[in-house]
Amino acid sequence: MEYQDMPKLECPFVRKEINGRYLITKDVTPGMEWVFNDPSVIATEKLDGTNVSIVIERGIVIRIYNRKNLVMANGLRIENNKGTRYILDGVLEAIEKGYVSNLSDGQHFGEVIGPKFGRMRAGGPNPYLLDKHIWIPFNTYVREHLKYKSWGKYPKDFETISNWFKEDLLPLYFMRIHGQENIDKKYVEGIVFHHLDGRMAKIRKDMFDFYEGTSHGD
Repeated sequence: MEYQDMPKLECPFVRKEINGRYLITKDVTPGMEWVFNDPSVIATEKLDGTNVSIVIERGIVIRIYNRKNLVMANGLRIENNKGTRYILDGVLEAIEKGYVSNLSDGQHFGEVIGPKFGRMRAGGPNPYLLDKHIWIPFNTYVREHLKYKSWGKYPKDFETISNWFKEDLLPLYFMRIHGQENIDKKYVEGIVFHHLDGRMAKIRKDMFDFYEGTSHGD
């Protein structure tokens, strides 16, 4: 089996350098019209952590990758990647919570989130105020539990989407952990769009000109 890196997700809006920042514009990226035209597309919360994939064989996790870096193979930790302890802790936590038991043999992508990952971790809390790390699989947990039901109920033009990101984008994972009464909208990084055929695209909050926090960078 050939193991792959998670494909880089592009923004469905054209981005340009404006006043020293690489910002989103109103123009749709050629070839990405499907994000706005296909009613089957779903929008999920973009998690802020580090991309990690696991490889399952006969129901057992045999490999763990952080992007292209091999972190664990056949039960042995590989010492070539900073932060591997936290990645392994995250996968073990996911296994204990049952997030892996329903995955088939093959490679599965997800995000490890927790105290050591995320843009807010330097000098402050991680984006989800977690006290431990956990691996969240994209094609199961994220698509099932972190889907925005409001996507498709409103116009899909630039102005509507921009206002959604600025005023009403909810931190779905944060709310699942801490409850709706503790909502703080700063704990949401953006959105990932999913097509039924596997295509994906993303918009981060820091791509808009109104954003004033720490930028992700590209």
